[in-house]
Amino acid sequence: MASPSYRLAAAITAPSTGEFLVVRQPRPPSPPEEEEDYRRFVDSDLYDLPSAPLGPLEGAPRSEVAIGGADSVASRLDLSRLDVSAALDQIFHQFGLPAGMSGEWRLLKYVEEAEFGPDAGINTVYIVGSLELRLDDLPESCKWMSKECALRLLSEAKPGNDRIGQYAYIGLLNSELSSNCTASPALPFQEYPPGITLVPMKSRTLAPFRTTNLVVVRSTNGAGGSTCSDFFASGEALLIDPGCSSQVHAELADLIDSLPKRLLVLVTHHHQDHIEGTWQIDYTSVTGGEKICIGDQELQVVFAPGHTDGHMGLLHVNTNTLVVGDHCVGHGSATLDSRNGGNMKDYFETTYKFLELSPHVLIPMHGRINLWPKYMLCGYLRNRRAREASILHSIENGAQTLFDIVSKTYSDVDRKLWIPASFNVRLHVDHLNSLHKLPKDFSLEMFSRSCDDFISRV
Repeated sequence: MASPSYRLAAAITAPSTGEFLVVRQPRPPSPPEEEEDYRRFVDSDLYDLPSAPLGPLEGAPRSEVAIGGADSVASRLDLSRLDVSAALDQIFHQFGLPAGMSGEWRLLKYVEEAEFGPDAGINTVYIVGSLELRLDDLPESCKWMSKECALRLLSEAKPGNDRIGQYAYIGLLNSELSSNCTASPALPFQEYPPGITLVPMKSRTLAPFRTTNLVVVRSTNGAGGSTCSDFFASGEALLIDPGCSSQVHAELADLIDSLPKRLLVLVTHHHQDHIEGTWQIDYTSVTGGEKICIGDQELQVVFAPGHTDGHMGLLHVNTNTLVVGDHCVGHGSATLDSRNGGNMKDYFETTYKFLELSPHVLIPMHGRINLWPKYMLCGYLRNRRAREASILHSIENGAQTLFDIVSKTYSDVDRKLWIPASFNVRLHVDHLNSLHKLPKDFSLEMFSRSCDDFISRV
């Protein structure tokens, strides 16, 4: 695996008030005007600590920036080999401040990213420093914020409100709350947003991923009982998709032993890489709309078919975070399972359902979280529609078999990915047929027969 990259995140505080500076994060590109359907789905503003890439020193070292407490992580990171000065200059630039500003900096923490994949991780150095004078003449994209305000925006999230990013929470605000972490050192994790811990665990999943995200939900106030009413189920902790391989079942058992005993388990769908770590227990089926309470945390089950039949999502109401199962993945596009109830019409409808929920954070079960959920979901719609148009074009130009369609539509894709791509093609053809868009001379019977021969030709 490639070496990780590094990032510097700075908490710049005002000693007199305890407030800290946040920067509005750059938005992804807006859809063009002709894509009116997507332009109505816009993510709300995201504020976070200023951060910048932290690259290696090249040539002679620049003027050194002293980071107090850096020796505490010296066994894992040699900061003297990284260009902290250049990263700080980029951070100052975000506030309209001149490069080379002096200041006293202290290490808050060094966080090595868990293995979300498929690329190497991004490890983050968090530092804190104060300014003698409070800066009020700031760019419009920057503002001072109290910790109380930031925690309220995170833990009492309302669709459309301003959002707080992961650097501010992980680096600065998490110390204000009791940690929910239950993972052992053998299980790297990520805590964000409040009440939610992600533990990527090795699983028998499809490339390019190697792990399935185990999601752990616990109360943030230490309360043993539920504070919700009218709930379908309640407990003291919730596991979502314990689908790890047998290689890490011992680590999973240790994690479970560390959790409160009133433990609930929810499985988003029935694929092996989402259920392999489950044990023989009684279960109750959910159909969508059920409310689950974990102490002070409220969650709502969302019926989300498309990837498979019976596929479920879960909305974490407190933080307006949407756990999407395999409807989306952290890198590339999702594969629908034509053998287990996958359905393209359902997939489109579920995507719009997710968009209407207006989530602040999106958690896939493979890959990193996504902080621009509406942009991502619109991208999935755009990609699926473009593929469907390409499939129809290939059929209109004579493609009759599954191999013909895949080889033309996915000619720019690694041939190793043609088999999972073929699942989507089958479902796109079914969808086109339901819309009465297939040419009259296209034989569905011939196409269906060709599916059996596809693997032997790849």
